[in-house]
Amino acid sequence: MSNVIIIWGTALALYLLFLGFYDGWRRPLSAAEVDAFLQDYTPKLLQTGNDPAAMRAFLEADDGREFIMLNMVRTPSGAVTHPQTGETLPGKAWLDRYSQPFVKGLIRRGGHPVFVGRKVGGYIDAWGVSADPNWTVTSTMRYRSRRDLVAMVRDPAFRDAHPNKLLGIDMTFSFPTQKLVAFYASPRVTMALALALAAALAQLAVSA
Repeated sequence: MSNVIIIWGTALALYLLFLGFYDGWRRPLSAAEVDAFLQDYTPKLLQTGNDPAAMRAFLEADDGREFIMLNMVRTPSGAVTHPQTGETLPGKAWLDRYSQPFVKGLIRRGGHPVFVGRKVGGYIDAWGVSADPNWTVTSTMRYRSRRDLVAMVRDPAFRDAHPNKLLGIDMTFSFPTQKLVAFYASPRVTMALALALAAALAQLAVSA
């Protein structure tokens, strides 16, 4: 009986540790934190033609919850030359140089890719929008919180990789969403099932 308690108690403890990491503490950003971030980040937003007011509104409405960022991306069709180093690579290669450190940083902060797909056709159902600009890929990325988004932007590794994003993307738009309905097993469910299976197998091995 004691072995069973140890096995399932360990599984429960591991799951709670996972939830603590995956969900975080859900602490919304304060007004002072938003102001400090935008003071540093506004020039970069303006440089890429983005409206700092949209970022401010999103951060000021922080509820501490996770969100999913929807991204539409078009990569350059040909080779792109780095303006400082002179290195020439396909646009997709520059995007990969950005995406790999970005995803690693996202995972370290409890986030992860939800879906990444390549475009295989033109607009099938569209009205009231501009012509299809020939998007290349689409993706959705799970962020643990808006606080983690701010932390990622401030991360030196992210800043070092960001020039590759500018070389690997010639058109993009992104906007945050929050889930209403999803017909897939979230990492919370997947981890619970994996730990339960491991605990059940360990119990059977001990009993045998």
